[in-house]
Amino acid sequence: MEKRQLGRSGIEVPILCFGGNVFGWTVDEPTSFRLLDVAFAAGLNFIDTADMYSIWVPGNQGGESETIIGNWMKARGNREKVIIASKVGVELSPDRKGLSKAYIRKAVEASLKRLRTDYIDLYQSHIDDKATALEETLEAYGDLIREGKVRTIGASNYSAERLREALAVSARTGLPRYESLQPEYNLYDRENFESSAQQVCRSSGLGVISYSSLASGFLTGKYRSEHDFGKSPRGHGMGKYLNDRGLRILKALDRIARKHKTGQAQIALAWLLARPGLTSPIASATTVEQVHDLIAATKLTLERSDIDALDEASATKAVQFEPA
Repeated sequence: MEKRQLGRSGIEVPILCFGGNVFGWTVDEPTSFRLLDVAFAAGLNFIDTADMYSIWVPGNQGGESETIIGNWMKARGNREKVIIASKVGVELSPDRKGLSKAYIRKAVEASLKRLRTDYIDLYQSHIDDKATALEETLEAYGDLIREGKVRTIGASNYSAERLREALAVSARTGLPRYESLQPEYNLYDRENFESSAQQVCRSSGLGVISYSSLASGFLTGKYRSEHDFGKSPRGHGMGKYLNDRGLRILKALDRIARKHKTGQAQIALAWLLARPGLTSPIASATTVEQVHDLIAATKLTLERSDIDALDEASATKAVQFEPA
C-alpha cells in the first residue's frame, strides 16, 4: 500500500483512510471486526473515528465507534501497527463540548479508555470553538503531546481564516501546530475547500484527509432518483445531489467506470487520490465487498483524459475546469 507523509508530523499513512463513523451505527461490532480485518490485511491501517460517533443513533451516548475499534485492536493485539485518528469538540451533552483545556483533558482520557490504548496518533479539533482562545486549545494539545498521549494534532471543518490564525499562533508561540485538515471534499463538494482552505494547506505543508469522499454514497451511482432514497439510512439526504450537475457527474462516472471495467465508487475515489495535496481521503464501508472496492481504488490509476472529464463535469462557477 502506497503511503504519504501526514503534513510535517513524520507519520506516514496509507493513501486511503478507513472511516469508522459507521461502527455502532449501520454496522454492529462483529461485522465491524470483519471489515477492519479485511482493511488491515490490505494495508489500510489508518482509521478515522471521533468521540461523537455515533451519538445520533437512538440509544447511543457517543463513543460507540471508538469502543468497537478499541475492542478490535485489543482482540487482535495490533495497536502498534494501527494509526488512529480521533476528534474532540462536538457537543455530546451540555457539559461535554468545545475545545477548552479542561474539556480536552477530560475528553482525551475518555477516548483513550474507549480505544483501550495510551496514545492517539492524530487528535483533531472536530469543529472550531470560537469561544475558546486558540492559544488555550493548542496549549492543551501541547501538554498531551509532551505526556505521550497524542502524537500529532489536526483540525477538522476549520475555515481557511481560522486555520491560518491557528498556524500563526503556533508559529508565534512555539505551540504545536495543526499538521492536517479534515474538510468535506469529493467530486461533487469541491467549491468550499478548493476556493479557500486548499491554498492554506498547500502553502503550509499540511496534510489533507477529506471526509464524505463518496458524498454519503451518491458517487457510488446507486441514487438516481427519489425512488432510490430507501436504499440506505443515508438515502434521505440525496436530494441535494439530484440536480443537473449531480447527474452530469454520474454520467461521467458511468462512462469512465465502463472504460476501466470497475465501479463508480472506485473512479470517484481514484479522482480524489490523484488530487494535488490530498494525503488520504476517508471512506467507510458496511460490507466486505465495499472494503474490497476501497482497496481496488488504491490500485487504480486514471488517465489524464479521465481526470479532465471528471473535472469538467463537476466544475462550478467557483471551481472552473482547468486542464493540467
